Amino acid sequence: MKGDLHCHSKLSDGSQGIEDIIAMSKKMNLNFVAITDHDTMSSHSRAKIVGDRYGVQIIPAVEFSAFDYQRGRRVHILCYMPLKPDRLEGMCIKICESRKKSGNEMAKKVMRLFPISPESITRHSASSKSVYKQHIMHALMEAGFTTGIYGPLYDKLFHPEQGSCYVETEYPDVYEVLNLIHSSGGIAVFAHPHIYNSFDLLQELCEKRLIDGIEVWHGKATQDDEAQLQEMCDTYHLIPTGGSDFHGMYSSRPAHIGKCTTPNESIEALFALNEEIKKSM
Repeated sequence: MKGDLHCHSKLSDGSQGIEDIIAMSKKMNLNFVAITDHDTMSSHSRAKIVGDRYGVQIIPAVEFSAFDYQRGRRVHILCYMPLKPDRLEGMCIKICESRKKSGNEMAKKVMRLFPISPESITRHSASSKSVYKQHIMHALMEAGFTTGIYGPLYDKLFHPEQGSCYVETEYPDVYEVLNLIHSSGGIAVFAHPHIYNSFDLLQELCEKRLIDGIEVWHGKATQDDEAQLQEMCDTYHLIPTGGSDFHGMYSSRPAHIGKCTTPNESIEALFALNEEIKKSM
């Protein structure tokens, strides 16, 4: 058995709906899938219903956007199977509101430069809990100002340092997020450390025993990355996971569902840990 434990739907910054993702998972012969939308768990109920219909088991999950304030870097933490998801709602709402605020400010700046309407943006962000840069770029693409979501125009507008329309989003401290995940009975997995060059933070969290797993297999990970992360899992007895980080057309480097997967032994380890946590809560 295998599963894709990292993908995003229209409820955050993906371009595909929940049923699309589960149908693709079935087509790829996946046994499990986790829809890890950013800072929202609103996919869980619908995904369970659709998953049952397709014969694909849904692992409840969310990807938290956090910040390593000591090093000044963003970091993403995957949370799987929280036993008390209501404890995560406040944090989810806070992050989404912060992102919505910065997203709306960026949209206003872009609309001063290009003749696009607010409706052209909300047409793509309506299903999401926030306004993402991808939604704005999709509106610009439809208006004929660019041929793709990513490229020179995206960098010109939204580069974190030089982008003329970039507005920073405020994220919670990574330690706060980890504490909250564990208080909810969830399993904390460090997502794609190579994306934000977070290996030093990862080492710190491993030594402090604050994470339960590491995302080893990811579309943008090199073989050297995978080897280093697998070694850390072996050293600190952590669960190695994998996922495509699927976003549909909203991905900077397209990856289909199931491009990277989590093997059966890791999925069994996740379920075993979930059972251990149940006994302790």
